[in-house]
Amino acid sequence: MSTSQVTEVLQAAMVAALKLSAPILIVSVALGLVVSIFQAATQIHEQTLTFVPKLVAIALILVILGPWMMETMNDFTVYIFSMITKLN
Repeated sequence: MSTSQVTEVLQAAMVAALKLSAPILIVSVALGLVVSIFQAATQIHEQTLTFVPKLVAIALILVILGPWMMETMNDFTVYIFSMITKLN
């Protein structure tokens, strides 16, 4: 396996990882910011107030985007196996 092929596989892995993690991280950060502003405005500093909405939002995102995430992982897996078959 040449250096360019290794670089290509690593690049594809990084792109797949970013595509899969970005929606969850963006929603989590945005919701955390909203909850933090709410806590600062009302001076309510309860730990569960930050945890429960994030948990619900992430679960909802996983349910909504689950099929797309599985398709992305399936495409990456097919790509990896096609690269393996090209080695011989």
